Amino acid sequence: MGLSPKAIGHALMALLNFRKKSEAAPTVDTRVEAFLDGYSIEVMPRTAEKVEDFRALLPESTRVYIAHIEGTPIEDMVATAKRLASDGFNVMPHFPARIIKNEETLADWIARYQGEANVTQALLLAGGLASPVGEFDSSMQLMESGLFDKAGFTRLHVAGHPEGNKDIDPQGGTANVEAAVRWKHDFSQRTDAKMALATQFAFDAKPIIAWVDGLQSAGIDLPVHIGIAGPAKLQTLIKFAVACGVGPSLKVLQKRAMDVTKLVLPYEPTDVIAELAAHKAANPDFGIEKVHFFPLGGIKTCATWARDNGGTAGIAAEMAG
Repeated sequence: MGLSPKAIGHALMALLNFRKKSEAAPTVDTRVEAFLDGYSIEVMPRTAEKVEDFRALLPESTRVYIAHIEGTPIEDMVATAKRLASDGFNVMPHFPARIIKNEETLADWIARYQGEANVTQALLLAGGLASPVGEFDSSMQLMESGLFDKAGFTRLHVAGHPEGNKDIDPQGGTANVEAAVRWKHDFSQRTDAKMALATQFAFDAKPIIAWVDGLQSAGIDLPVHIGIAGPAKLQTLIKFAVACGVGPSLKVLQKRAMDVTKLVLPYEPTDVIAELAAHKAANPDFGIEKVHFFPLGGIKTCATWARDNGGTAGIAAEMAG
């Protein structure tokens, strides 16, 4: 017996509904979702200019770091901070010590950020210059100036290096990096500002886990905001990794580059995030507090990946601190 037109119609509708369900977004790993909660992201004034509306890309109250590259006018930095703050985001500009001439310049920058964008948090770092332009050489000197405390900054993040840093330890090893982290931890004990280690990006979870566990074993309890490279072309990531001195985990990219089937595909941080998230879920006291994205393949691409994997900002409670 043949099917009636009505029955055929019902069958087609059922098939369409089945296809819609099967094409729905894959189930999000709850461990990854929890791990990405409150993630932050980094922009530069020139990349921010290309984004029409950050509110369409990032969850409300997302912490947005503004990278200060040598040669970028402070006016551009402050304008970007003002725009992001007016859109409701937590703004954290970089203060690279080696491009700041003196305390007068530092005080001026702080006053501008506060006066025009109500900024009360900052990432303090040495910066990539081989030689400082003025009297500051390290983030520790910026902290010792007392200007951030005097201005009422409530949160200060400082750099962390899970795989070492050749600029800090040019002869190899990690002695200077470890001493710097110890100093930053001790400073956090004598200041009211909330502090955290914002790290360089890495591609392999194992060195990251070992480094974080090592900090905790040494009595350093600064929370870690782990740097993760967002989705990007493999060639782009390798270029940035080499330039930034990424260590052991660079082998992850090199191995991928040797696989012809993966060479032309964009890299996504799925594996490293999943492994870190699983470790955090199994070890709740593990020192990673948040994920910080370096959107090397573009802000929209990175934000979309984070959203599709359950990432939400969820840090409105931190607005007061």
